[in-house]
Amino acid sequence: MKWSEISIHTTNEAIEPISNILHEAGASGVVIEDPLELTKEREDQFGEIYQLNPLDYPEEGVIVKAYLPVNSFLGETVDEIKEAINSLIVHNIDIGLNKVTISEVNEEEWATAWKKYYNPVKISEKFTIVPTWEEYTPVHSDELIIELDPGMAFGTGTHPTTVMCIQALERTVRKDDQVVDVGTGSGVLSIAAAMLGAWHVEALDLDEVAVQSARLNIKLNKVHETVTVSQNNLLDGISEPADVVVANILAEVILRFTDDVAKVVKKGGYFIASGIIQQKKQDVKDAILAAGFEIEETIQMEDWVAIIAKHK
Repeated sequence: MKWSEISIHTTNEAIEPISNILHEAGASGVVIEDPLELTKEREDQFGEIYQLNPLDYPEEGVIVKAYLPVNSFLGETVDEIKEAINSLIVHNIDIGLNKVTISEVNEEEWATAWKKYYNPVKISEKFTIVPTWEEYTPVHSDELIIELDPGMAFGTGTHPTTVMCIQALERTVRKDDQVVDVGTGSGVLSIAAAMLGAWHVEALDLDEVAVQSARLNIKLNKVHETVTVSQNNLLDGISEPADVVVANILAEVILRFTDDVAKVVKKGGYFIASGIIQQKKQDVKDAILAAGFEIEETIQMEDWVAIIAKHK
């Protein structure tokens, strides 16, 4: 089968919504080329990425790449993607150069091209994320290793929104907690919660491809007895009380279901919300406060924000 690589030259701010647009359009995998990864310094060396090649990255902005099967609907699909990206301006999202290019690749190239961008990354005090095809020797005896194969679901666990979520989980998840992961994607947050001692984790995602990918990664990390993966729209039908609800999704989506989170999170429990751009930070805070939570901590990484809130 032939595949078409669609490449969008955009901004860091637009990565998450554009990734979502590509995913909904049927993209089989998303690659992010961000030149900041080459030079930025992080506290405690978190986020250290190994063996990056400067030639793989643009001089400015970021490039988001995805792969679409070449078929009779390709032209229409690309037009719909362009239109959806242009509409992000309405939501005050800077899309930068917004240069879209298309090229053709064969199946073998598609299957391996994105792997060169994905390397072991230490993202917190406890966690290092390692792709399944890489060999990695733990630096510390208490280091927690998450093996991950994102497959066809975007999300390698190294995006700032995910890193902040995992750091927030470290601060909130206690042994035998009940955790709900809304929009689980590759399952990385559910895996982290299980490794931190949660008794049960409910991993939810509306997309069937993400559900399949999460199940594979959860089994790979041997936490399948703790984590249950289900295809579900946000918290619809979820009534079991939870100690922690974590959601790494778009701010616009978080705003729609904060009241549902309040119905699920136990008193004294936590809501971790991420995937929030700076411009939406106050809107999300206001919604979380209105739902009966108090903001305990706001974490910022690059242009992204995560919020840890406690149910009063």
